[in-house]
Amino acid sequence: MTVVYIFAHFDDEYCALPLVKAAVAAGEDQMFLYVADYRAPELAATRHAETRVLLRRLGVDPARAVHVGAGTGAQDGAVHKALAPAHAAIEAALKGVEVSKIVCTAWEGGHMDHDMCALLACEVAAARGWPPIETVSLYNGPRLPGWLYHGASPLPQNGPVRRVRQSFREWLTWMGLVTVFPSQTKTWLGLWPAMFWSYARRGFGVQTLDPARIRERPHPGSLFYERMFKVPYDEVRAAADAFLSRRSA
Repeated sequence: MTVVYIFAHFDDEYCALPLVKAAVAAGEDQMFLYVADYRAPELAATRHAETRVLLRRLGVDPARAVHVGAGTGAQDGAVHKALAPAHAAIEAALKGVEVSKIVCTAWEGGHMDHDMCALLACEVAAARGWPPIETVSLYNGPRLPGWLYHGASPLPQNGPVRRVRQSFREWLTWMGLVTVFPSQTKTWLGLWPAMFWSYARRGFGVQTLDPARIRERPHPGSLFYERMFKVPYDEVRAAADAFLSRRSA
């Protein structure tokens, strides 16, 4: 049995690190699938290599990080425009894999690609009799203006939070491992402090994804990706609904 992670971007796994370490300690097989494609192959290769460094340090075979999005057209920032090929690539990678649990990014309105991973996770789970789906929060922005956001702050709309305890040494190790992503320094300069400020206040937590959530707006008011990336929720919603309707036809 395999714990399957469905993430948009290389480095998203950093935000699920306690879950990865727990699975290593339990001797569980793990597989990491990344659905965003990149216009520059050099960038994709660099980011893939950084993720493999992290997994190796955690005791995971780096070959278990699979870039399923390569060549699908599910471009970084526009996964919602290529959900069918992204889903087909995931299913091809999982052929013959017995899935015990799925971990993905939360349905939270922070980044449209992250939300689409939650949607894709539901489709994968539905085809396999609904193994549990756990989600990790990266960032979201309810009740905030402009470019401001909450880091790693699970939305109450996504249900109860299961806290995963970390020792002081584990927190320090986690904090230091961000240095394996030098190509993403600019991103982590903002997100890293916001994440660990949230963890310092509330700890690290995961939520179980209710499939009904992917049919709902992540939260009332403007979404962070609408403000920051200028992608309207209505555009993402229309793409998601079109994909889901074709899948159910």
